[in-house]
Order: sequence, then C-alpha cells, then structure tokens
Amino acid sequence: MKSYVKTRNLPHLLFSGPPGVGKTAASISIVKEIFGDAWKNNFIELNASDERGIDIIRHKVKDFARMAPLGEADFKVIFLDEADALTNDAQSALRRTMERYSATTRFILSCNYSSKIIEPIQSRCAVYRFKPLSSEAVAKRIRFIAEQENLEVSEDGLSAIEYVAGGDMRKAINALQAAALLGDKVNEETIYQITSTARPEEIRDFIMTALKGDFVGARSMLDDLLLSRGLSGQDVVVQIHRAMLDLDIADRDKVRLIDRIGEIDFRMTEGANERIQLEALLAYFALNAKASF
Repeated sequence: MKSYVKTRNLPHLLFSGPPGVGKTAASISIVKEIFGDAWKNNFIELNASDERGIDIIRHKVKDFARMAPLGEADFKVIFLDEADALTNDAQSALRRTMERYSATTRFILSCNYSSKIIEPIQSRCAVYRFKPLSSEAVAKRIRFIAEQENLEVSEDGLSAIEYVAGGDMRKAINALQAAALLGDKVNEETIYQITSTARPEEIRDFIMTALKGDFVGARSMLDDLLLSRGLSGQDVVVQIHRAMLDLDIADRDKVRLIDRIGEIDFRMTEGANERIQLEALLAYFALNAKASF
C-alpha cells in the first residue's frame, strides 16, 4: 500500500475481512497520504448497507464519479463500505460505472465477505484480505491509549480486553473507554462487567458441568449468565464455541459438540427462542456426552 502512495498510482481496491481490523482506516490513510490537506475534496465515503439498491449507484456514486478531480489530483476516490450488502443488480451497475469512469475515479470497496462480491468486480480490483488483529497488536495499542489518557490498566484487565475484542480493535477501544467511565483503574472485573461478557473459566465450568450430566446445575449457571449478568443467547453460544476448542476432550467428541453448537446458533439466528435453544444444547451435552467424560 505504501507503493501506491509513493507512485500516486492507485488501482481499484477490495478490502475484505472481519469488523474492526482497519479496512476503513487503511482506506482513509491512503487517501490522506496521496491528496494531503485537500483529501476531502476528492474523496467520498458511502455505506452500502444504508442504501442497498441500484439507486445509490445510479445517483450518488455516478454523480461523484463524473465530476472532474479538484486541484492537482489526477483522480478521485470513492470508498464504498459494506459493499457486500449491495444487491447483484447494484453490483452490476457498479461494475459498469467502474469501467466508464476508470480514467478519473478509483474505487475502494470494503466488505466482510469477498465471496458476496460478484466476480467481475473482484477481477477489476487488487484484493487485500485483512485478518483479525493479533493479541500483541491489540495490547500494544491499548497500552498506548491508556498512557495518553492517564489510565491504569492491570495485566489481567489487558488480558480481558484481548479476550473480549477477539481481534477487533474497535471493540477493544470501546471496552477500554466504557471501563474508564467507572474510574481511572481498569481491571479484569471492570472489563467483563461493562461488556456483559462471562469469564473464559466460567464458560468452561458451565460446559463441563453439562458434560458430566448435571443438567440442573448447568441450567442454574445459564440462568446466572442470562438473567443476572444480562448476556444475550447469541453471546453465550459464541463463548461456548470459543471455549470448546480448548477443552481437553477427545477430538471425536469435540466434533459432535461443535456440530450441535452450529445447529443451535443457526436456529437462534433464524429467530428461535434463545432460552429454549440453549437449554436444548445443555440437554444434548448432558445426554450424549456423559458417557465420554
């Protein structure tokens, strides 16, 4: 990406990856480096999820694309965030717009799933795939922010932020900011409380209780997570999945359980009752895995 800035020659770009890993930040940084202080005159940012239809391409995108670059710029940049939310018709219209105005306009598309972008657009772009940020990168940035804001972050608090973020820098910074509202000292308890997240060891104990056949005990722990702690059913399923990978159980058992977790997650996504589905998952753990543990 630095070579684009150095040569001031930018192709169409497609940034793909999970939320909070720097796709938008990278796009704006490139534009600022190329255009300097006048970057706003030759840059427009649109969110495709706000307007998914073909009209956003026919009007907003095309109107900006047909304008001549301002100042000494050779081209303008259109940043289209969440491009995978565009319908196929809108993407086809975007492809034609990219062809027609390629001499004066560059497109940067950002998406979570590149597979949802039609092949003709992918072939016209240099594709960059962003991966979740490492724990070291998250910790380094959190330490920097804490130092600038005169916050004291304990080591266990930093570990909690890394766990909650899961490679999402935006989520990590939001957790730190929310925890800072409760005081200048940020620790593990504050982070888990403010983000409504269960500790990894709590989720592990919860799973193992069910796997040992104690359905009533596991259900009581589930009540605590959902009612007393305020976690959503989706959050609990995601944490169960994360903890499952680290359990010391046979791979065959792990495969069966993860398969069931996926089924429950799908049902909840489709609108099924969270409480019933989570209790069904616990019942499956208790009935089918008891013999193995």
